[in-house]
Amino acid sequence: MIYINILYNKMKTKKYKNKISKSKSIKSNTNRYLCRHSLKKTYHGKLFDHPIKPLKSYKLRVSEIHTISFKTYGNPSGKPVLYVHGGPGGGTRPSMARFFNPKKYYIILVDQRGCGKSKPTSELRENTTQDLVNDYEKIRKKLGIKKWMLSGGSWGSTLALYYAIVHPEVVTNIIVRAIFLGTQEEIDWLSEAHGAENINPIGWEYYRNAIPKEYRTSYVDAYGKCFNGDFGIKKKNQCFVAWAAWEDMNLKLNMPTLEHTINELKKNKSYITTALIEHHYFSNNCFIEEGFLTKKENIDRIRHIPTKIIQGLYDIICPFKYAYLLHKAFPEAEFYPTMAGHSSYDKENIKHIVESTNDFSK
Repeated sequence: MIYINILYNKMKTKKYKNKISKSKSIKSNTNRYLCRHSLKKTYHGKLFDHPIKPLKSYKLRVSEIHTISFKTYGNPSGKPVLYVHGGPGGGTRPSMARFFNPKKYYIILVDQRGCGKSKPTSELRENTTQDLVNDYEKIRKKLGIKKWMLSGGSWGSTLALYYAIVHPEVVTNIIVRAIFLGTQEEIDWLSEAHGAENINPIGWEYYRNAIPKEYRTSYVDAYGKCFNGDFGIKKKNQCFVAWAAWEDMNLKLNMPTLEHTINELKKNKSYITTALIEHHYFSNNCFIEEGFLTKKENIDRIRHIPTKIIQGLYDIICPFKYAYLLHKAFPEAEFYPTMAGHSSYDKENIKHIVESTNDFSK
C-alpha cells in the first residue's frame, strides 16, 4: 500500500492541488481526502431504502443459444438507467437498484450472458463483449427506451464505456467506478505473479497453490487447463474455488479472512460461473483491442456525455492508475478518488455513487 500513500500525500501538496484545481472536473478539498462531491449534503453514505421487489421480470431470447434475464425497478416514468454488473460473470442483485432514487429513476438490471438467471448458465459460446453490447441494445429497444444513463463498476465500467463508444447517441450520462480498461497489464496485475500478490500474499498463496508447480509460468493458461479437467475432477473444483476466492478476498477495504471467503463462496455454485466466464474473457483479452477505451478517436465519441469517474485509492483489483489514465484521456469527466477499496458497497464509494445518481437525476 506504500505507493498509494505516497500518491495520496502528493495529492495533498499545494503544488499538486494548484495543478488540478485548474481542471473543472476535480474539486479539491484539504479535509479527509482531496476530491469530494460539491452537491449539498442530501445523502450520507447510505443506499436508498426502497422495496427490493422488481416492477417486472423479463426473459429475452437474444440468440439460438442465449436467453437473457433482466428486471426493472423504480419509476416507469422516471429517467432510464442501465446498471452494468461486473465480473465478467458476476450477475445482478436487487441491492444494485438501491444506488438510484426509485422515485426519479427507471432502473434496469440485466444478467449478462451465462450469468445470474440468464440461460444457459456459464455458457461460453457466443459470449463476447460485442455480444453483450448487442444484447443491451435489444433490451433498450424492447423496453421502448430512446436514451438511457449507464452506471457500472469494474468489468461493468469496461462494458459501459465500450457500449457508450459504440452507441453514444443513446447515452444520456455515465457513472463508472473501479475502472478496468481491459488491458493485458491489468489482467496480469490480478491474475499473474508479481502484481496484486504483493498486497495480499495470503489470498495469492491459495490461488497459486491450486496450480501444480510446473504450470505456474502462466496462471491464466494453467487455470484454463484445470477448468478443462486436465488435472482431474477434484483439482478442477479446487481451481474454481481458488479463482473466485482470490478475487473476492480483494473486494473490500476491510479484507475478509480466507476461511470466511471460501465458506461464503461454497454456499452456492455461482463461483463456478464467475471462474469460467471471467477466465474466458481474460484469456481472450476481454475481446477488446488493446487501449481501445482510451484512444482519442473513441473518447472523442463520448466527450459530450456528462460522466463521473469514481475510484477507490485502495482498490487492489483495479488499481488507481487506470482510473487516472482514463481521466487523462477524458478530462471532461469529473474524477472522484475515494478512501475505499474495489467494492461499490465500501462506504465512501456508496456516498459518491449515490451523490452522482442524485446529481444526474435532475
